[in-house]
Amino acid sequence: MTFLLLLFFMYYISCFCCIYENTQFHLIKDSIISFALSLIYPFGIYLFPGIFRIPALRAEKKDKQYLYKFSLFIQSL
Repeated sequence: MTFLLLLFFMYYISCFCCIYENTQFHLIKDSIISFALSLIYPFGIYLFPGIFRIPALRAEKKDKQYLYKFSLFIQSL
């Protein structure tokens, strides 16, 4: 099913770019930006809770349980 949808969308975009030739550059540029953001976005999602969790786990007295709970809260968002 996914393969059929991809073929249909490829055909649709090809027809659209043949009719409106000035949109090809913008389509390629927006596709590259979208792909780059989809590669960068997960680093922010997983790095931000880790900033709080690592110091909480490395604490010698284990007195930073609130910092750990805060990182779990951020991760659940």
